[in-house]
Amino acid sequence: MVGDYLRMHGFEVSLCDGGRALRRRLVEVAPDLIVLDLNMPEEDGLSIVRDLKGRSTIPIIMLTATASPIDRVVGLELGADDYLPKPCELRELVARIRSVLRRAAQARGTSPDPARPGTQQGVQPSAKPESGVRFGRMIVDTETLRLRDEAGTEQILTRSEYALLKAFLDNPKRVLTRERLLDLADARDPEAFDRAIDVRINRIRKKVEPDPANPRFIKTVRGMGYVFRPEGD
Repeated sequence: MVGDYLRMHGFEVSLCDGGRALRRRLVEVAPDLIVLDLNMPEEDGLSIVRDLKGRSTIPIIMLTATASPIDRVVGLELGADDYLPKPCELRELVARIRSVLRRAAQARGTSPDPARPGTQQGVQPSAKPESGVRFGRMIVDTETLRLRDEAGTEQILTRSEYALLKAFLDNPKRVLTRERLLDLADARDPEAFDRAIDVRINRIRKKVEPDPANPRFIKTVRGMGYVFRPEGD
């Protein structure tokens, strides 16, 4: 039903009935986005999220039958880009897909093909050195969505992590509330809760901070939100 509805809205859809079928399909094609039902046969959906996000930056929207905060938080911690409870309103699913595709195009700094469904004009990043955006010992590659340190060690950023990190990079030394960060990263959800943005920030800290337990770059401002300190002071 979901596949038929998405095709009606112009998307090219491949349907997979389990984890093995999904992996076989990924060998054949590189999808722009995966809509993943967490309750699939053969393998737990969260383990699939963990595996995919460990080796690719393909955006993932989770469908969760329980829609419990635990499912949402765990999925976000593993790198999922969005989630939707089941049963879901299919019009909302289409809107979420378009939003995630738009964020992915903006993260790449490219203009999406207007003929492709669910995309809007991308936002070209401001002029930056070819090596990317540097802060502290880290360099953010805006083309590959990877973090590099001065030794050349790379880490993959998920689309949602990049969108949030870009919000900080664009607003250095400014205190940003959780509400503002949700807006800037285009990550707003009808049932958004503070824990969701905190999870994303904790994931980024683990990748950019020398000591995530004592952050130097993304600091918490008690009672207000977060502030990005490019110099790590």
